[in-house]
Amino acid sequence: MANKKLKVFQAQFGFHDTVVAAPSRAAALRAWGVRQDLFANGEARIVTDPAAVAAAIANPETPLRRPVGSSDPFELEPSRLPKVPDAPQRAAARSIDKVKPSPPLTPIANRSTLDAAEAAMLGVDQRRKREEAELRVEAKALEVRKVAAREAYVKARKAATGMVFAAREAYRKAGGIE
Repeated sequence: MANKKLKVFQAQFGFHDTVVAAPSRAAALRAWGVRQDLFANGEARIVTDPAAVAAAIANPETPLRRPVGSSDPFELEPSRLPKVPDAPQRAAARSIDKVKPSPPLTPIANRSTLDAAEAAMLGVDQRRKREEAELRVEAKALEVRKVAAREAYVKARKAATGMVFAAREAYRKAGGIE
């Protein structure tokens, strides 16, 4: 892998700063074993520090670490542990007269109005479902009547047409002119 193609990236993981030399951001994330795009939210960036770049280029695609905030060289296994800040001192115990009384307990909400409103809404929904079912039955009955009426019309129309033809024929035979 040619050194000209490598870029050096830096990110912080726990108590360590890390650098890695990789050909792309995606390759750097893979070397760190991370799926989240740390570059998108600024948690990872390109390094310009010459010492960090030199160390990373010497170990391509291998994450190197050092304690956070230190100027130690980046290494595979840092030689010293990170410094953990001292815990803040606990405040002196409060005296009883300084303790504020706790606010009164909030009364338990009465759910009966909500239950009644939900029951009313359920009743409205059930009435609508029954109404829709009745309308479907009526629509089907109306469709049956419509088909029967159409068939009766077609039958009556054929009979009437036959009578008109027969009457015209008889009229012409009798000498009538149309």
